[in-house]
Amino acid sequence: MNTSKSTGVIEPDEGLDVCGVLGENTMTEWTAKASVLIEALPYIKRFAGKTMVIKYGGSAMGGPFEQVILDIIWLKQAGIRPVVVHGGGKEISAMLNRLQIESKFVDGLRVTDSETMNVVEMVLGGSVNKRIAATFHKHGVPAVGLTGVDGGLLRVKQKRAELGLVGEVVEVSHSLLDQMLNASVVPIIAPIGVDDNGVRYNVNADSAAGAIAGALQAEKLVLLTDVPGIMCETQDGKQVLNQITPAGIQQLMEEGQITGGMVPKVEACLQALAAGAKHVHILNGEEPHALLLEVFTDQGIGTMVIGGESA
Repeated sequence: MNTSKSTGVIEPDEGLDVCGVLGENTMTEWTAKASVLIEALPYIKRFAGKTMVIKYGGSAMGGPFEQVILDIIWLKQAGIRPVVVHGGGKEISAMLNRLQIESKFVDGLRVTDSETMNVVEMVLGGSVNKRIAATFHKHGVPAVGLTGVDGGLLRVKQKRAELGLVGEVVEVSHSLLDQMLNASVVPIIAPIGVDDNGVRYNVNADSAAGAIAGALQAEKLVLLTDVPGIMCETQDGKQVLNQITPAGIQQLMEEGQITGGMVPKVEACLQALAAGAKHVHILNGEEPHALLLEVFTDQGIGTMVIGGESA
């Protein structure tokens, strides 16, 4: 047994031989870990004090859920101000199936009638939102779960009649978020908005995150989903793009290479950048530590949509 230098805790002698001497392989591994920390240092210095909006997609929640929360906590401990906007499409569909209510989609958006809206509010504003907030509290980090209805955070209008109660964000009232961030509290936001008549709407989580990132002039919007990034057809098959510009996205959309559920994601990217967010990232949140690898390493792991400056 040995005592940790950093914590004073008695720990097993992993990596030590019978004489308590570090092995060659262990030293190599620890040197590699130290190199990762050194690589992260300029990014930590650059982003400290900046706001980062993280959209945690329901499609990505089948991966290492608690580890993603710990990664966000790591961001906070590094001085970054995280805001979490979450989805929950899989949970909504599962509940609708249990209630024998058919799920319908148009252009990657859920058609939402009043019955479906009740389920959306129950699942997003209830179980998913509170599960995320509770996990932050489990690790000693204050977090408050809310929906876009609270404080009039997300004012919306109906997006299209054929979609029913699906809202399009027209204004983000972020004073409540500013107060929470200044108090070192992590906001956990379920994407439900309200119109001027008090009618509540289902809002696509990517779109909500994009609008919030723009309103907060966020340094980064990170979309954690179940795909590795924006794909492009090449001679070698489909490849993940490491970087792309808004013009490049428009070209891929015109070519029909961006379809289905990826459409609202890239639209959220463009919306956030146009409103003042600096950069947007799309990556696979099911990959271990994807968020930290994308933000704090030179290579990254997903696609970065470049705004007015390089990362």
